[in-house]
Amino acid sequence: MRTIFRDYCVPILLLAASAITTTANGARFMQNFLEGMPPVVRDSDLWPWGWLSSHPDLFKTGWAFSLTLLGILLLHEFGHYFACRWHGIRSTLPWVLPAPTLSGTAGAVIQIRSRIPTRNALMDVGIFGPLAGYVASVVAVGVGFALSSHASNAPAAVVRFGGEPPTIGLLHALVARWNPGLPTFDHVAPHPVLVAGWIGLFITSLNLIPGGQLDGGHILYAISPRVHKVVTRILPFVLVIAGIVFWMGWILWGLFLLIPAMRHPVVPLEPEPTRGRKLLGVAGLAIFLLTFTAMPFYDNSLLHLFNLNR
Repeated sequence: MRTIFRDYCVPILLLAASAITTTANGARFMQNFLEGMPPVVRDSDLWPWGWLSSHPDLFKTGWAFSLTLLGILLLHEFGHYFACRWHGIRSTLPWVLPAPTLSGTAGAVIQIRSRIPTRNALMDVGIFGPLAGYVASVVAVGVGFALSSHASNAPAAVVRFGGEPPTIGLLHALVARWNPGLPTFDHVAPHPVLVAGWIGLFITSLNLIPGGQLDGGHILYAISPRVHKVVTRILPFVLVIAGIVFWMGWILWGLFLLIPAMRHPVVPLEPEPTRGRKLLGVAGLAIFLLTFTAMPFYDNSLLHLFNLNR
């Protein structure tokens, strides 16, 4: 009974809680969109429960954001899960983690509970999550652009989305062929589906950071355990510098890579990964470059904070 609760009830309860928190945030995003404003224009938009207590009938308007984001997260994690099943690796079902964040969730994880037998298996486990999540995010961004509109004269946003990952620019150019009047990402009032797609791309890029036990770390280890060891040692310092200059969140990710639990488990060196698996590694690098932006949010670096306090 305890095993059944842990393996099945816990994932379902976490998913239900995440559905509530993401829908609450999505309802606030939807109302701001309908008023021609950015997703977050006031501090209370980040914690919409007070507003929802006065407008409970609007809770249902958040499902567009919630279902899109949860779909992206689940497709990502089920990519890992089914790769584990294919190679006979024991793992949990996806756990979607509710949290008081911009999206209402801290993302999703699976826990691997047995050894990974080969570097080929490690590559499959590492790449199929980001690959599935990226495809889902691309679809969401494309649909989100089609549903979005010009921003009106709105108040300044409390949270400003930063530099566009290349995927955003490519999809904007594609959708603009059918809708020449489509505003750029900087001047659009984004539909919540577009917000969810952007978050999906952002989560994909974070997971593909090539260190530790992140997806990118799995991919790099499968290609070269030696290079993985060197990069994992250097990367925290690079991320701290990026946090000072671009976005403070990079500092947390740098510290995250330093904890002992992020040390990559040993995987047998032989056999070498096949040519096809190496090509999958190249695909992982391409997805990372297509989703990465050093400044995901404007005015959120350590240097900016110090300048505000002067």
